[in-house]
Amino acid sequence: MAEESYVVRDRIPLSVTSSAIEVSLERQDTYRIHVVPDMSAATEVLLAELDGRCAAVITERTVAGLPAYGITETLRERGLLLGSMVVDAGEQSKSMDTAYRLIDWLAQLGLARRDVIVALGGGMIMDTVGWVASAFMRGVPYVNVPTTLLAQVDAGIGGKVAVDHNAAKNLVGAFYQPRAVISCLEFLQTLDVRQARAGLAEALKKAIIASPELFEYIEQHTDELVHCHSSAVGPLVRAASAIKTELVGRDPYEVDLRRPLNFGHTVGHAVETTTGYGPVLHGEAVAVGMAIAVDISRARGLLDPGLARRIVRLITDLGLPVRLDRLRSVPAVDDVLAAMSKIREIRDGSLRFVLPVELGTTLIADDVTEDEVRAALLRNVADDVPVGGR
Repeated sequence: MAEESYVVRDRIPLSVTSSAIEVSLERQDTYRIHVVPDMSAATEVLLAELDGRCAAVITERTVAGLPAYGITETLRERGLLLGSMVVDAGEQSKSMDTAYRLIDWLAQLGLARRDVIVALGGGMIMDTVGWVASAFMRGVPYVNVPTTLLAQVDAGIGGKVAVDHNAAKNLVGAFYQPRAVISCLEFLQTLDVRQARAGLAEALKKAIIASPELFEYIEQHTDELVHCHSSAVGPLVRAASAIKTELVGRDPYEVDLRRPLNFGHTVGHAVETTTGYGPVLHGEAVAVGMAIAVDISRARGLLDPGLARRIVRLITDLGLPVRLDRLRSVPAVDDVLAAMSKIREIRDGSLRFVLPVELGTTLIADDVTEDEVRAALLRNVADDVPVGGR
């Protein structure tokens, strides 16, 4: 696409005062989230979003052997593929080493500012590629094509991109919005049950903090959702996407640290850090974190015990863990508390808990003590609810 020449005329007077120069900048990002039934529709939407631009595809090894990788072949056939790169699957690839390797590859590839990076994969790919796109040449456009339920309902949306560091999860990152998100329901049919459950944890989080209707929907369609039946999972993906965009849109750069979307993540991130970013899936860690927050809220008298049991029962009905000893890698309580203390240091002494008060209402508390967290970690969240999630 040829660029037109034009004349710019500026007449900027010299500043003659000694006062500070005030700078006021504003940026507004707009993008579309497409929820489509199959790969044919996903490919059509991607081509429209590219609008003739060339693309570099970055994906993970598990996706490279699946039908979703056919998108890469379509781009090659259309003469729009600059190249493709496959990285190892898993949270351990969400690292500075991976990011630098991708930046080197993009530089060798000759990706230009108008070209587009396509992130094809799960949450790790969404986060890592998004951060790489934000850093490469001070920012190039990228399109998220999430292939897991967790990525479709959470990681692919909102523009929070980052890689992990030994000190903490998501320590190196940015706020950088995608050009578009294309969630293809057909891709979810290849998920194993454990990955589906991990994605449902993030959808349930949004239901608890913002949508009693979505909570009831998940209750009514538990088995269908765990097995990713498209007739049930389609409305879930749309609803969760809409909830997240609404909440993110209120504070896209997290100026206000009181964020309901962090429900379950205060403990969840500490669990992931302690277990080495791998053995425990993000959704599993968040499920435990939600259960701990529910227990603290109940113990404080903020949450009705009956509703607390109902929430925990739904977590377990989805096959997710509510206790540390139900995780595939069991961290010590003291290690989790130590990781939380480190996170508190990184956040300048602030460690806020999102405590549910009722469905759709939360309290952001910054006075939760280590003793409260320890007590919740050590006891079963609801004694009359069976725990699960292996």
